[in-house]
Amino acid sequence: MTEENSSTKQPIKESKKMKNSSSGIAGAAYFMAFIGAAVFYIQQATSFGIGVIGFLKALVWPAFLVYELLQHIMM
Repeated sequence: MTEENSSTKQPIKESKKMKNSSSGIAGAAYFMAFIGAAVFYIQQATSFGIGVIGFLKALVWPAFLVYELLQHIMM
């Protein structure tokens, strides 16, 4: 039997805790809203090109929302 030298053992690293636990929920909500917006814009499309533009609009719809909100409150 051999003795293990305590100096050769490496400490067990603790797992890092998440600082913001709501980031997963926010990402899931954004993803679901993206899917809904993509379906809406693609259903309204009359051609393939407009469907592609609708898909791109679905990616950036929060920017449209914030712009209109800021315009409404006149900032």
